[in-house]
Amino acid sequence: MTDHPKKSVTIIVEGIAHEWPKDEITYAEVVTLEDPQYPQHPDRVYSVTYERGHGNKKGVLSKGGSVKVKEGMEFFVKDTGES
Repeated sequence: MTDHPKKSVTIIVEGIAHEWPKDEITYAEVVTLEDPQYPQHPDRVYSVTYERGHGNKKGVLSKGGSVKVKEGMEFFVKDTGES
């Protein structure tokens, strides 16, 4: 059995297109796309929601969670101001 290389998909984070090479994306990965400083400040809290997921679903991506991605999926990242 051979592994076929995965085709990347384009996801939208706060209106900016990003090529994503994996089947899933984590909360930390979405936040880092929006705020590249996030790994240095992991105590910051963000609200992450998405639209156009599999089955045209909308949802919330919680800290520590992940979601399967699909072409054109949109993510919205808001700094809650909490730490």
